[in-house]
Amino acid sequence: MNKPVFLAMLILGWLAGCIHLPTENSLSDEQLLRLPYVSKVDQLKRDYFVYLPRGYETQRDKQWPVILFLHGNGERGNGLDELDYVISHGPLYEAWIQKKDLPFIIISPQLHMFTMGKVPYIANRTRAKIPVRLAEGVPAYEPFFATPRVMEAGEDIKDMSAVAPLLPMGWEQVEQDLLGIVSHIQKKYRTDASRLYITGLSYGGFGTWYMASKHPDLFAAAVPVVGWGHPDLMAPIAQAKLPVWAFAGGRDTSVPKKFFYAGINKLESLGDSEVRFTIHEDMGHDAWKRIYASRDLYDWLLMHRKK
Repeated sequence: MNKPVFLAMLILGWLAGCIHLPTENSLSDEQLLRLPYVSKVDQLKRDYFVYLPRGYETQRDKQWPVILFLHGNGERGNGLDELDYVISHGPLYEAWIQKKDLPFIIISPQLHMFTMGKVPYIANRTRAKIPVRLAEGVPAYEPFFATPRVMEAGEDIKDMSAVAPLLPMGWEQVEQDLLGIVSHIQKKYRTDASRLYITGLSYGGFGTWYMASKHPDLFAAAVPVVGWGHPDLMAPIAQAKLPVWAFAGGRDTSVPKKFFYAGINKLESLGDSEVRFTIHEDMGHDAWKRIYASRDLYDWLLMHRKK
């Protein structure tokens, strides 16, 4: 072997040893951050959670999809020492507590208490119920709610004209806060603006329908879970052809499935080409536990980009 070829091989070998391509083991760990903001509702300082997925710090060229998650009624609070309640359910619980590798930035704010502080399941809650991330392994899932009722088809409510479109003191009260939080995250972090998704459970499901109706061009897909959408909200969603996957619990006595059909049928009749409706017939109101634990929801979200 002549000398130039030999030297070239030595240099190539040295370069190969110096280049460290990212591997599964070298990806940065996931992070859970608390970020401050001032609410437009009362001009008070509050925090919200932002989850950064595994690999965010090391994959510097990647633009990440974003999930805006709206929690249920039982997780309301002051956005400060009560913020941890929002970890209890949903995508943030799955990613942070169950350590599922979800490739999303997850935004999880906390809805103000407003007039709900005396609701028994809020007034009687304790911090002992807040899930904690374990150093090793993951905690067992809580058991599902008891479902003593038999499964039955039931009757859908076709005329919703006498039904209020939203529950009292819900996420519509903090619409401007949500828009400001999303805008801040999109500016500060490496986000893919074409893949902003919204999902929420129970009260947050109603909030998901509301935000999708008011800002259909902002989101790439919406997943309201155990919260029905009123027919009056459907026209903007259909006009934007926003993909929607709605979920209900067949044995749900809090938000019965009979209230879902009118809105979803209206959405289809107005020409929304991608509407899914899944009823977990054997489940009660906490069907969200199964729904958010399944990879199907997240894979479906990633199929969609804003046109």
